[in-house]
Amino acid sequence: MGLSVAVQMDPIERINIRGDSTFALMLEAQSRGHALAYYTPDRLALMDGRPFATVRPIKVRDEVGDHFILGEARRADLAEFDVVLLRQDPPFDLAYITTTHLLERIHPRTLVVNDPRAVRDAPEKLFVMQFPELMPPTLITRDLAEIKAFRARHGDIVMKPLYGKGGEAVFRLAPEDLNFGSLFDLFAVTFREPWVVQKFLPAVRLGDKRIILIDGEFAGAVNRVPAADDLRSNMVRGGAPAATELTQREREICARIGPSLRERGLLFAGIDVIDGFLTEINVTSPTGIRAVARLGGPDIAANIWDVIEAKRGGK
Repeated sequence: MGLSVAVQMDPIERINIRGDSTFALMLEAQSRGHALAYYTPDRLALMDGRPFATVRPIKVRDEVGDHFILGEARRADLAEFDVVLLRQDPPFDLAYITTTHLLERIHPRTLVVNDPRAVRDAPEKLFVMQFPELMPPTLITRDLAEIKAFRARHGDIVMKPLYGKGGEAVFRLAPEDLNFGSLFDLFAVTFREPWVVQKFLPAVRLGDKRIILIDGEFAGAVNRVPAADDLRSNMVRGGAPAATELTQREREICARIGPSLRERGLLFAGIDVIDGFLTEINVTSPTGIRAVARLGGPDIAANIWDVIEAKRGGK
């Protein structure tokens, strides 16, 4: 029997289906006979303690520029669905956090992927700090003295916003870079929260590996190689996807963090590894499914739905 699935995501007309993991999950769900409904986070409501959304049934197809058909809108109690996919992209701000509070009211009776409480408690650049032994030297602060001391100790550093996304505002500062003071001032007036300061890893030029885990187990990987004139390897910033295999160190990283992901209900996670160092654990709206498939890797969307269906008791 098919599942009823609601997908909370960004406006579907704006997505790039060639690289969008949510779209890949929708295609796979539809192919299995699951009924899909679509809504954006702004259509959520909470009344008398119950979350509702204005949803529209949706059919998807893998055709650029003609990739969806929407049915008539209706107001739905989200508890009526078997599964809700929490898939809007960051920023991970109060608006995002609010959606997790609403969806938490129906989980796990309705399976929310990922678990909304766990998503709220596991910001990408903070959750990873539970595994410092796997990371490059990393500091989270907005204190100038702390940053200066870290820079003096490690020389070549990277600064980035704590709740940034897609490679936004990531800067490298060499030991003698005279822009440090100006960059500190810019960050101080732009971001209210602390930011991330990390030892620069020169091997990033060879790639930043996105490794996908499903229910705590390795599922696939893609290496993202930055453009020659850019520090950032994110594919939305021009990083080129390349086929890859896991090193022994990367397998050890997966084995180390996998149980924590599984215990928290973080069914679909994407971790970033540079030169054997874990830098982020992405759980809000991980990407990489379509890139892995295009490079001849496993069908991660199918594997995710296998796990979801098993968790729903084979319904």
